[in-house]
Amino acid sequence: MTSAPRTLEFFFFDAGGGHRSAALALSEVIAERYPGWRIELVNLQEILAPVDMFHKVTGLQSQDFYNAILKRGWTFGSKAMLRTLQRGIRHYSPSFEEVLEKHWQSSKPDIVVSLIPNFNLILFRALRRVHADMPYVTVMTDLADFPPHFWLEKQDQFMICGTDRAAEQARTAGYRPERIFQSSGMILKPIFYRDMAGHDGAQDRRAAREAVGLDPDLPTALIMFGGYGSKTAEKIVNRLARTDLKLQTIVICGHNEKLRAALKDTPDCHAVGFTDRVPDYMRMADFFIGKPGPGSISEALHMGLPVIIERNNLTMPQERYNTDWVSEKEVGIVIRDFKRIGEAVRFLLTDGRLEQFRENARRLDNRAVYEIPAMLERIIGSAA
Repeated sequence: MTSAPRTLEFFFFDAGGGHRSAALALSEVIAERYPGWRIELVNLQEILAPVDMFHKVTGLQSQDFYNAILKRGWTFGSKAMLRTLQRGIRHYSPSFEEVLEKHWQSSKPDIVVSLIPNFNLILFRALRRVHADMPYVTVMTDLADFPPHFWLEKQDQFMICGTDRAAEQARTAGYRPERIFQSSGMILKPIFYRDMAGHDGAQDRRAAREAVGLDPDLPTALIMFGGYGSKTAEKIVNRLARTDLKLQTIVICGHNEKLRAALKDTPDCHAVGFTDRVPDYMRMADFFIGKPGPGSISEALHMGLPVIIERNNLTMPQERYNTDWVSEKEVGIVIRDFKRIGEAVRFLLTDGRLEQFRENARRLDNRAVYEIPAMLERIIGSAA
């Protein structure tokens, strides 16, 4: 595909990892489809570092603190923490905006794309003071907004939403129809779309299981709690082992080496450290168990894996709608506590539910990572 040379700024940060992943996935597709475009990846945390009071006081990056909370499961009261964060952003917004204005005084891209929540008001205001007509786009990497001041702000910008609910929220917030674009889902890495034509899926799955020391014929759960893992995964493996269910597990431990070491010699369990082969391990599995994050849910469903997820007081507030969406789409099971994981797996594996949920998952047909670059091209063109 040919297109006029363009420069695009993608703003992301590393809290949770999904924002950087989405930015890199879009960059990869754009490099293939729009070779004349130049992508500048901008880590907002690094730009704001000189005026980041949290970092000055504690010596920690706020994203590192956030990731440590996820790793340890310290998410009780996360709604209050989110609102405190938002108050802090508003309090320091003059300093943040001054830094951003200086950035744009030396940078003039054709479009600014935000893949992060909470900061879109200050990003937009700072950009408008320097470049009054430059298109500003927010790509929502959650299934829905968690108002107020999370993804949607009352400002004349573009929104790219991945669900009907998110698009409706944008309309309700007052966004004009021509400012709202809707993709078919969340952004996934292109590796999840690897062509499997000509392959025998069932036979390949059996061979892949054997290659890592698993039984080729046992039902297999893939357990994953993000790039930093969680001790909850070990508890799930142990609880399943105490049932009479005949099944095995693949656990993606991410950067959590302590978790991988704890599971290393567990029977009927294959523990994996941080890996870029998540799609391959998903192809070995029959269903997914994990946190209700938009990325992991979308990856699993795209690979045809029904999900078992948890919703309770520890669930991050911006992820609670995801559990409703899973129930509405009939692509998985939502439980209050992973202490009931045995019952949930038994329910999934009886009366044909696994295959029905798999079929429902296949119908979603998420192509967002290939749709959004064309949307950005239209937005740039409309501003020319």
